[in-house]
Amino acid sequence: MSQPIQNLQRLLSPKSIAFVGGTVAEMAIKPNVTLGYGGEIWPVHPTRTEIAGFQCYSSIDDLPHAPDAAFIGVKRELTIEIVAKLSEAGAGGCVCYAAGFSEMGGEGQQLQEQLVKAAGTMPLVGPNCFGVINYVEKCCLWPYLFGGEPVERGVALISQSGNIAMNLTMNKRSVNFTHVICAGNQAVSGPADYIDALLEDDRVAAIGMYIEGIDDIEHFSRSALRALEYGIPIVALKVGKTAASAEVSSSHTSSLTGSDVLFDALFDRLGIIRVNSLNALLETLKGLELSKPLNGRNIFTLSCSGGEAAIIADVVDEYGLETRPFSVSQISNLEAQFPNYVTVSNPFDYNTSVWGDQAAQERCFTEAMKGDHDAAVLIYDHPTINAREVDEWVMALDAFIAAHHSTGMPAFVICTISELMSQDMREKLIKSGVVPLMGLDDGLFAISAVMKYREFFNRSDNTKNLPLFATTNLGKRHQLTVLDESQSKSQLRDIGMVVPAGEVGSSEQICEIAERIGYPVVVKACGEQFLHKSDLGAVFLNLNSTAEVRQAVLEISDSVAASGFRVNRFLIEKMTTGAVAELIIGVKRDDQFGPALVIGAGGLLVELIADSESLLLPTTRSAVTEALHSLSVSKLIRGYRGNPVGDMNATIDAVLSVAKFAEDHWESLVELDINPLLVLPEGEGVVAADALISFYSKDQS
Repeated sequence: MSQPIQNLQRLLSPKSIAFVGGTVAEMAIKPNVTLGYGGEIWPVHPTRTEIAGFQCYSSIDDLPHAPDAAFIGVKRELTIEIVAKLSEAGAGGCVCYAAGFSEMGGEGQQLQEQLVKAAGTMPLVGPNCFGVINYVEKCCLWPYLFGGEPVERGVALISQSGNIAMNLTMNKRSVNFTHVICAGNQAVSGPADYIDALLEDDRVAAIGMYIEGIDDIEHFSRSALRALEYGIPIVALKVGKTAASAEVSSSHTSSLTGSDVLFDALFDRLGIIRVNSLNALLETLKGLELSKPLNGRNIFTLSCSGGEAAIIADVVDEYGLETRPFSVSQISNLEAQFPNYVTVSNPFDYNTSVWGDQAAQERCFTEAMKGDHDAAVLIYDHPTINAREVDEWVMALDAFIAAHHSTGMPAFVICTISELMSQDMREKLIKSGVVPLMGLDDGLFAISAVMKYREFFNRSDNTKNLPLFATTNLGKRHQLTVLDESQSKSQLRDIGMVVPAGEVGSSEQICEIAERIGYPVVVKACGEQFLHKSDLGAVFLNLNSTAEVRQAVLEISDSVAASGFRVNRFLIEKMTTGAVAELIIGVKRDDQFGPALVIGAGGLLVELIADSESLLLPTTRSAVTEALHSLSVSKLIRGYRGNPVGDMNATIDAVLSVAKFAEDHWESLVELDINPLLVLPEGEGVVAADALISFYSKDQS
């Protein structure tokens, strides 16, 4: 175990805590008494003799020894002094509550730099944060409200919002936290550091994260991969879905690779489950903590309602789950238990004919669990009124639990409305080995996440073992070089990509060139200013005579002139026909992630439908293949509705060639855009019909 991790563990699981300050420090001390913390509590105040019933020390120097942890609840300038003293004394770490640092900019940023210097090698949480709660050790460095009870095992939470963390601690969903860590400004310690420390605590079953941004992608990636190796799932709610503004927005690739898209790619690479709401975060953490590993995505659902079965049937595909039919023998055995008007299907409405008959329900549920499905799901909403009929709901629950025990099949209970599952019901299910999930959508997502995590953990693709490219700061003195289409295609030709036969010439030369190339041809305006030629009317396809070429030149010249441009050069190429699909292959440079690869539906479709996948570089053939097959447009390559099958192998090779080009030029490549890449019938390859490449170079002036 490294020294930084050891130091953080002292902070997170302290045997002694110093609380520095007055009112705020007192607020942080009191919950430790309530929780039952058994370690030393040392208030520090220059004039008071006691705080919250504990003897006060006048300064850090007067403490019995260096504390494992310290909560600092004083103004920002004094905070810096206290941090320096704690670091010099050899303290395990500290929480800095004060605000007014980098979040304020200007002077605040300067003060934060002083704070970092004062901390030295000592871990520091914050500043500008609530702090840390450890429910296992029954201690907290936290001056505000929070919920939750001491636990022996559960899930940890790392949050970049104090208020959200506080609210999550008050959940009534049977999600038990071992640790809650508010990162604040992350001046010294950040999410990756906390992950590293939590992985060493075997009481942590999973880690939840609320993320607004990640400063150190490289460190975060290493820590997340360690979590995957340890079998500790990470579930992240990452906010900020708006695409970041692009420095270069001349191509379609820029619009497809916003920072949020790249976070998706990063999380997929690292085996992190991404959620889109706080409720989903809680339910997914609960599902991952309590569920047995699931072998696949094939579930069956039980409900005593045709409406519930219909809703399940409509939405189950959205979560990547499968509801395969019961086996022939199961159908026969189940049909024998019901009147002939009951249809045995999946989802299964088991009907009111067995309602209120626990033995009959148990026989039904047991038979359903004897098949080869990966999990059983009971849709169950418990009435909130006091009525005789409530007993019948309990019978259904007990029958499901009994069937789970007799078959051993992983089992989940989902209430469609989150209010309709009481704490008693949740605790009963958990003790029985059944996972209680609240809310239909969040519950189904949680089950899907359990299955997805197993796929992450077991995948053979070695992408996760490839280090991400570090970003390169070229500084302010650099210039952008944009290659025109002909120059870009020359670069592609050098790496083995097939491009149409063609030449560049003036308006006087192009007819001769067209005759030499052979009809049909394509005529385009050529120049770095003509990046979206279709929008400018600067491209004509499938020309079959000299007269058509001349007319195309005239119309292109007039069209670009109307947009304020003048064309002096034209690109004439052999027309490529017979494509079965059009793709876009692009690379976009990102300040955080380095070069990122995008694959998607190309041509006009790139603007009409959202059908693309992004991969961080370097990548692998298997990752590229999986990304291609996930696209809707890949159906065309596979021979949609009897059409010719496209050359998938050549397509994969082309994508990998682009990826290799990006890797070879990662220090200078800004953007690469091939749109469209024409996928020809199987065995005939692919053709890069249009291309754009731009580089950064140092400004030598």
